[in-house]
Parts: sequence; structure tokens; C-alpha cells
Amino acid sequence: MSARITHRLAFATATAATAVLLTAVPAAAHVEVESENAQALAENVELTFTAESESATAGISQIQVVLPEGIAPSDVSYGQGPAGWKFSTTDDGYTVKGTALKVGGDAEYSVVVRQLPDAKELAFKTLQSYSDGEVDRWIELGGAEGDDHGDGNPAPTLKLKAAAPGATTVSPTPSAPESPAASPTQEAPREQESSTPQAAATEQDDDGGLSAGAWIGIAAAVLAGAAAVAFVVRRRGTAGA
Repeated sequence: MSARITHRLAFATATAATAVLLTAVPAAAHVEVESENAQALAENVELTFTAESESATAGISQIQVVLPEGIAPSDVSYGQGPAGWKFSTTDDGYTVKGTALKVGGDAEYSVVVRQLPDAKELAFKTLQSYSDGEVDRWIELGGAEGDDHGDGNPAPTLKLKAAAPGATTVSPTPSAPESPAASPTQEAPREQESSTPQAAATEQDDDGGLSAGAWIGIAAAVLAGAAAVAFVVRRRGTAGA
């Protein structure tokens, strides 16, 4: 066998071995978070998350996030995401889920945070679920905060710039306003006026005065008395003639 043939066989063998090794290494899937306004105490900041698929047989169907300290679930609103996916808050974060994506497809979505806390970086522990029930747990913290977790499944982390001069923490998310109480000096609305004479007479009685009926009776008595007096005077004048 010539040297040229031997060299070609060696090259082919090395190439094949390299291809096998490359296909045997699992994809370096992970979850990333980024923002154009990654600054401490910044307000109304949009965060974009990309969860890369790690399954060759099922699609991503849910992303569950545990928020870092300083961000309350009530301070997070949904931006946009896969078609048909819904956003809901949990006790310690939020969930975005819907119809499973195609196999191998990455899940990208965004949320808006009312204000970022005064910190150097924020870690968003993430559980990435697939339609077959499998779950990728991107929850490990790196660096000095990592403890014994290691670097195998790092939580998506957002590094923050220092707060702008004069930036302060905004007040907590306001609750729904209560119905205003009636002012102590506000006059109570008057009841509808009575539409019948009988009702008006009854109201007059309730107020402690004379009713219309009583006044009519008194007038009739006065008229009757006057008529009687006139009759007596007339008879006396006739008798004297």
C-alpha cells in the first residue's frame, strides 16, 4: 500500500471520529435574559427571555419563573410571546404557557417590570417544561452565590448598571381605589316630593303642623257661624218691623 493511500485512510478515519464525537455531545441549551435598559432602579423595563429547546422528541409548552428579591409578581406584566400562550402570576413569580411549540423550537417571550431593584445582577430561576412532561431546571446560581450548585444548569442572569443619579424606589403598586365616602358636610339627598294632596297632608301632620283637611274644617266652621249670625240678625229685623 502506497504512502498516499495510507495518508488518505488516516485522514478519513480522523474525520469520521470527529463527526461521531461532535454528534455525541449534547447541545449547550440554556435560557437567556436581556434588556436594553438593564439599570438598577430603572422603571418600566422590558425583559426578553429566550429558552432554547433541549429535547429531540417534544416541544416546549411552559416556562415558570421565580422572581429575584426586589421584584413582586404584581409588578410584572406580560409583553409578548408565542401565539396563544397565556401569562399568569404565582406566589413567587409567574408562568407563561400554551400549546407546545414544534420540536426543537425555542421559546421567546418578554415581560415588563415596573421597576428593577437596586442590585448588581438579577437571577431568574426557570423551569422549562415540555409536552412529554420532561422539565429542564435552570436554577443554579454561579459565582460567589452558587454555593454547591455548580455550573451545569445556570439560571438566566441579568447584570445591571449602577442606578442613575437621583433615582429612587417607587411606591408599592397601588391597589384599586375605594369608593369615596360621603362628606360629613354633604347634605343628604331630599326625598321625592309627594304627588297627591293626601300625602302632602300626611307629611304636614308628621311635621307637627295642621293638615290641609284641618284648615278646611276650620274655614267651614267660620263660614257656618257667620251665616247663622246673619240669619239671626235678619229675623230680629223682620220681627221689629
